[in-house]
Amino acid sequence: MESRLQELAAKTGRAPEDLVEDAIAGYRHELAQTRDMLDARYDDLKSGRVKTIDGATAFAALRSKSAERRRS
Repeated sequence: MESRLQELAAKTGRAPEDLVEDAIAGYRHELAQTRDMLDARYDDLKSGRVKTIDGATAFAALRSKSAERRRS
């Protein structure tokens, strides 16, 4: 991984430390967005605004949609 970082640094003209800092900042931002989305989904489930379905039902619905699209 270090050799790939050094290669990218050479190609971009940026310091390896700057590339790592940017990558971590991007990761933290994405992680925060994901956490917010999961918290909102959990709140929806807990409040009853959204009802759960079991996995077998979900997969059956997906298979049905796929079959319909193939026939079209």
